[in-house]
Amino acid sequence: MLGVVSLDTLPPPDLPEIAFAGRSNVGKSSLINALTGRKSLARASNEPGRTRELNFFDLGGRLRIVDLPGYGFAKAPKPVVERWTRLTQDYLRGRVNLKRVLLLIDARHGLKAVDEGVMKALDEAAVSYQIVLTKADKLKPGEAAARAQATSDAIKRRPAAFPVVALTSSAKGDGIAELRAAITQMAQGAPR
Repeated sequence: MLGVVSLDTLPPPDLPEIAFAGRSNVGKSSLINALTGRKSLARASNEPGRTRELNFFDLGGRLRIVDLPGYGFAKAPKPVVERWTRLTQDYLRGRVNLKRVLLLIDARHGLKAVDEGVMKALDEAAVSYQIVLTKADKLKPGEAAARAQATSDAIKRRPAAFPVVALTSSAKGDGIAELRAAITQMAQGAPR
């Protein structure tokens, strides 16, 4: 793992990268661990704002996963939050090898205004992103499917949004194999 706190310390853009973004405590670290099959690759925490740098995980020299700091509420001083927010924005705007941002949304709550702001920024920067609903196991099966459909409907007109919404549960393993396969395709150069 490589933790980056400034653009001049980014790894070279020599591997495809998939970035994981989302509100604080949405389950980014848990999803990364579930996708890689490694229980403690990314550190999960109950404290909002625990990830304060861009964390790069090299997966066998074929792909890098990037764990971005959460947005929204964080237990961190305001200047620290502002610094990591700027770093994240600069990374997303200028990274040529970034294949896609996986924008994680808690399935229990759906899209919030802060998520809409992030999607607008990604649309304006022409950065491809895909919505991944997390914690789907916390909903009844019918509710999960309805949330996925409502989310899909909400992103239809967004220019940079990938049209498939992933529904996952890191705890139960739901949707993990399908998302892992999609990430593998992106890493092998399949169309964005």
